[in-house]
Order: sequence, then C-alpha cells, then structure tokens
Amino acid sequence: MSRLPRRTAAAVLGVAAAFLLAACGQSAATNTGNAADGGGRNPDELVFSAVPSENAQSLQQSFQPVINLLEKETGKKIKFQPATDYAAVIEAQRSGKVDIANYGPLSYVLAKNSGVKASPIAAGITTKGETPGYKSYGITKAGSPIKSIADFKGKKICFVDPASTSGYLYPKAALLQAGIDPVKDITPVMTGGHDASVLAVNSGQCDAGFAEDVMVDKILIDKGQLKQGDINTVWKSDIIAGSPVAVDDDLSADLKAKITDVFQNKANVDYLTANGFCSTACKAVDDAGDWGYAKVDDAFYAGVRKVCATTKDKQCTAS
Repeated sequence: MSRLPRRTAAAVLGVAAAFLLAACGQSAATNTGNAADGGGRNPDELVFSAVPSENAQSLQQSFQPVINLLEKETGKKIKFQPATDYAAVIEAQRSGKVDIANYGPLSYVLAKNSGVKASPIAAGITTKGETPGYKSYGITKAGSPIKSIADFKGKKICFVDPASTSGYLYPKAALLQAGIDPVKDITPVMTGGHDASVLAVNSGQCDAGFAEDVMVDKILIDKGQLKQGDINTVWKSDIIAGSPVAVDDDLSADLKAKITDVFQNKANVDYLTANGFCSTACKAVDDAGDWGYAKVDDAFYAGVRKVCATTKDKQCTAS
C-alpha cells in the first residue's frame, strides 16, 4: 500500500507523520461526542486513514462506497485522511487522531509495538470466501539475465517502503536466506509504491525489485500500464497475512460493533452493489482491487512477527 514517492530517511518519515497530524486537525480523542456506553468515545466524526496502493489522488474515490456505507451504518460523518506513508498512520492513530486505520501487515505489527491501542477487525480479500493473504514477488524485466533471487547480488534493487511487509520485510528475509546482505550486497531503492516498484523494473531503472502479487498479476495490467509478459517473477514468498483494518480500542463498544459489522459483513462488492453504493456495479472496495474483507484478529499476524524475528530488522522494533 503506498504511493506518493516515499524516501527512506527517518527524518522524511517524521515530516510525513507531522503532515498527517496537522491535516487531521483536532485530535479524535478530544472529540468525545455522546459517550453512550461505559464512557467509551462516541465522536460525531470518525477519521479513517489509509496509505494508497497506487496514486494517492484516486485513494478516496476507491474507498468512497465504503465511506458512504460507514456513514449510513454508524450515523457518523467519516473524514477520510490519505497518508503518505505507514509511519504517518501509526503516529496519527497512536496520538488519537485516527479512529479507523487501514494498515499493511508489518505496519500493523509496528503500530502495536509502538503502543497503538487498536484491534484488527478485518483484512482485504480479492475473492469471496478466501483467507486474507497474498504474496511478495521478486521481479525482473522480461529478457533479464537475472533468473533467481540469488542473482540479485550486486544489482540495483527496487523495494517499496521500509515498513512494507511484501515490499521490504519478506524480501529482506529472502535475500538473507540467499546469502545476500540487503545493505552491502545490493543497491536498494525505495520507490514509495508497489506500482512504482514494478514500473521502475519494467523501465530499467532497477535491475530487479519486489512488489505485492496483485500489482504484478492484475492491477497494472488491468490499467494498461503493463502487458502480460513484460515482467518475470523469479521469486515468490510464503503467504503473508492480509492487510488489516484496525479500530481504536477507546471507541464505545456499540460504535466498534457497528464498524466491525460493516467491514466483516457489508463492505464487499456484492453488498455495496445490491444496496446502491456504486453508480454501476462495484468493482472493488479499495485501491488494491479487493472484493471485500474477512474477519481477522491479532494472532493472525504471528507469521509477520516470526519473519521479524528472523530478519531482526530495525523496522520491526520501531516505536
């Protein structure tokens, strides 16, 4: 998920986080509204934040049917806040400026590690009934002499973001397992987006790169930005737990229940289409091309924590 071009420097991530905080305005934590049950927050407005999978300009449009559904089911105004990177979303939810956050798997784990009090309720799925999950791909341009991840050594390699699960963490583990130092043995480039990583490889800006499977197999092809056969997949990860939607634990129980019901049972193309939330038949619930969402919990992300333990990546302990 991602995509105004993102830099790797921590200082830039901090600036981006500050930007989101300023953009959100008044802290959601101070907007108490009517605390109807047990003193939990019940604000008049809920802030929903996400990092785009592609072009940030289309992000709110992609989520608009779900935003409209949330407004109808909760009776609240939903303020959609796009973010430039995962660090911004983490800091915003930790400081009470975001009520509902769409994370990547690693960024969710980082959020919990940093003290964010939020619980995952659902994760995106591309097909009805499937388990939320996807793969990271190691890719090259068609015709490249690179045939496996072992050949990445000494090359210019595109990644997505230091806090991206499929665009950095799982690839780093794979490189280490192949005997490649991800810092010394390659020239890493952070592109800021899964789409940007794929397109940079296709244009020759990187010798090889990493991105989520759906960006390579479907999204860019459907958009006409890539043709079948342009990209070779030379490595595939194990299944990665899907990207979760996490809700602030401080919200009232009744409000959390309504939000949970939306994502687990109604935020899918079938329900949205049948109930008129799209002008024509809905094609997806987000910019990643998902059909809808399926229920998840914190334990579902144990695999990500295991890869963190393997790589000992500093991103896994960021706070």
